[in-house]
Amino acid sequence: MENILLVWALLLFVAVVAGKVAYRFGAPALLLFLGVGMVFGLNFIDFQSFELTQFIGMLALCIILFSGGMDTKFAEIKPILAPGVVLSTVGVALTALLCGIFIHLFSKWVGLALTFPVALLLASTMSSTDSASVFSILRTKKQGLSQNLRPLLELESGSNDPMAYMLTISMVSLALSTGGDEVGIGGAIMKFVVQMLVGSIMGYGIGRLAVFTINRINIKNNLSLYSVLLLAFVFFSFSFTSLIWGNGYLAVYITGLVVGNNKLAHKGNLVAFFDGFTWLAQIVMFLVIGLLVNSRELLQPEVLLLGGAVAAFMILVARPVSVFLTLAPFRQFTTKARLYVSWVGLRGAVPIIFATYPIVSGVGDGTLIFNVVFMSTLISLLVQGTTVSAMANWLGLAYEEKEPLFKVGIPDSIKSNFSELEVTDSMLDSGCMLRDIDIPDKTLVVMISRDGNYFVPRGNTELAVGDRLLVVSDRSDAELQQMYEALGIKNVMQLR
Repeated sequence: MENILLVWALLLFVAVVAGKVAYRFGAPALLLFLGVGMVFGLNFIDFQSFELTQFIGMLALCIILFSGGMDTKFAEIKPILAPGVVLSTVGVALTALLCGIFIHLFSKWVGLALTFPVALLLASTMSSTDSASVFSILRTKKQGLSQNLRPLLELESGSNDPMAYMLTISMVSLALSTGGDEVGIGGAIMKFVVQMLVGSIMGYGIGRLAVFTINRINIKNNLSLYSVLLLAFVFFSFSFTSLIWGNGYLAVYITGLVVGNNKLAHKGNLVAFFDGFTWLAQIVMFLVIGLLVNSRELLQPEVLLLGGAVAAFMILVARPVSVFLTLAPFRQFTTKARLYVSWVGLRGAVPIIFATYPIVSGVGDGTLIFNVVFMSTLISLLVQGTTVSAMANWLGLAYEEKEPLFKVGIPDSIKSNFSELEVTDSMLDSGCMLRDIDIPDKTLVVMISRDGNYFVPRGNTELAVGDRLLVVSDRSDAELQQMYEALGIKNVMQLR
């Protein structure tokens, strides 16, 4: 037992160091986690449990999807809600269909001759973008994207796993069916609709219940128990929804959205807990997947050929065609924006986890499917994951996203408005002292940051261009906006 703990401690340590190296060189940290698992699996650890990997992946996805929903502001996704939902449903189905047709034809050409149901199954496992990869890369890059692309990509990646899951389960049933068995298309569509509806309703209801319970339970003796309580709601949302024939992954994501967009007791502590726990879930999931892969099988000619071809077709044809077709009704996106959405169709842990279902279910070509999906995912992370920022810059869609200097943890019981702004020339037209600035009543500048130093100002404190001010006000947002416009201030960061 002690040896197992030692091995996992070493795995986690090496993974974290690898993540730091990955960030320095612009590579996705999750790719390095996967690589660490593969190295240990090849040389030190014999791990071949697809059932355990599937279970660990399910737990990790619950945490990742909930945390992604919790960090997503509804005000940000509201303008792109319709295109995001279309991408995560119709876009996923169209990607699977195009890729399935290609796999069926290409496998015949190279002598593998995969049946069409098996080809569709392989394509279905890879049809969704990976929430863990997208959330991780977009949020660690600290890069702003114009045309609301970041919330669009995060909404799509967080909500398209249910569609891919339904397609995978349906295709497993189709691949296992005998000549006398028929899988009704109408029945499959009805099952999908029911799962989506039940998942949405239960996700919202359990989210509201979680908010109500945490705000009313009043655990004064141990504040850390709030995190444990919310974690219980996460797993309850997934398991109970799945038990009543709903889609648990969708329910977990919506539960996170509800919790994150409502006032919550000790919200700062809860967000910090789930941020760290999400990273742990991602690391463990990618390490276990890396341990699971058999490098010798991965290097077989048919896996290399089919995996490379599928990855190329997915990146260059299936994903762009599905994006351009599904976003055609939405005129707010430019061609460059659609190209970028096409490029950030990363595959990651989710397709690999879904690729374990054919093996566990006993599909004849299950091992080939798993290895091909793994190879295609590696190529996607290497090609697309390392160029997320570069592509945004090349298409002219990126801008520098400023981080707030004042990391203020504000309880929900405090109703005041906290904001951070930068001193400009126009602010100093009436004088350089703080008292010369026309600041309304019930508004205070409580701290100044200058050249890395922080200090509390007084009325006779001289301001300089570039100073960052922490402003606290009991005024309404509209009144503050009028003040900022009068002072010529354009860039204001709301701290909550």
